[in-house]
Amino acid sequence: MTEVLMTVNGNAVNANVEPRTLLADFLRQELQFTGTHLGCEQGVCGACTVVVDGKVQRSCITFVADCDGAHVTTIEGFDDDPTMNELREAFSECHALQCGFCTPGMLTTARDIVLRLGDIPEPQIREELSGNLCRCTGYVGIVEAVRKVAAGKSPAAATAPISPSRTALGDARSPSLPTRAVDKPRPPRTLPADQPSAPANVADGGTSIEEHVRVAASPEQVWAVLSDLRRVVPCVPGAEISTLAGDDLTGKVRIALGPIKVAFSGQAKVGMDAARREGWMSGRGRDAGQGSSAEGTARWKVLADGPNASVIAVTLTWKLGGPLAQFNRAGLVRDIVRRLAAAFAGNLEAAITGAPRPAQAGAALGGFRLIWSIIKARLFPGS
Repeated sequence: MTEVLMTVNGNAVNANVEPRTLLADFLRQELQFTGTHLGCEQGVCGACTVVVDGKVQRSCITFVADCDGAHVTTIEGFDDDPTMNELREAFSECHALQCGFCTPGMLTTARDIVLRLGDIPEPQIREELSGNLCRCTGYVGIVEAVRKVAAGKSPAAATAPISPSRTALGDARSPSLPTRAVDKPRPPRTLPADQPSAPANVADGGTSIEEHVRVAASPEQVWAVLSDLRRVVPCVPGAEISTLAGDDLTGKVRIALGPIKVAFSGQAKVGMDAARREGWMSGRGRDAGQGSSAEGTARWKVLADGPNASVIAVTLTWKLGGPLAQFNRAGLVRDIVRRLAAAFAGNLEAAITGAPRPAQAGAALGGFRLIWSIIKARLFPGS
């Protein structure tokens, strides 16, 4: 792992990344700046264009490690930028967008053209835009919007840095942020003291959801199973334990979401408080085939719900990387989790009573069937 200290949209970010991690993946998956779009992933289409130290750059072919000490601005970081605000209005007035997929990169490039070149003729605008591909508009509206904003501007008057330079970052000192220890001697480097810390969703680990699962068994019966990991883990569809030693375990979770099939192998640490009937688990795993990764925490508490029933209050926090990252913030995720919670409750009741399990132990977590059942329920609530 490589430690990277950088500024993204004005926020200080300090992270440990794999050396091969690309900037686009880091921005989308770790920082949740999903306005940076991924198209060709070969530096050709321009959808992933961002600004690094004042210059436009393809984030899909840029390594995060190479941005150590840099200032990065994505489309989300231009909210208060006057030139970008002019371009946004012009894009709307000139009908310069259709599906919108290329628009973040197109706007970022257009801003660079206006600031760097000012008022230039249409053929030169088209040449400057040639690195950003659009499959909808035919470029007429885009060129018109850039011409409208650039009209009357000169490069000298328009050029202005959007953030401190890399040199300024290297010279800054702040006791509140750590310096990096490396194999070779190098000057200590920290971010300026007035830079805010990383976004909360990075530190907290991503998306959270709280669920309440009702089980037709007494709290004592439920806790007896929940506190026995070898009995409770098979109740989670697709999950299995490989090794268990004290509070540490290794295992697998198999997931199938449409065409994406992964098998996370990882490790976790577990804690139990029998007196309060509370437990917690934190872990991480990786799929060797697809390259997806997952990390998260779970906390649960067993509460009485009448004489012969219980409620398990569960709080889940997770963060996905790789191909599965598209499900981090999808609107269906909460419904999927609820359906899985219902399957878990059925399996748990069966484990307590000895009845047949509704969802077979070890079966892959089938996302397509879950998603289809959710869509059907939403479109046909009475079915």
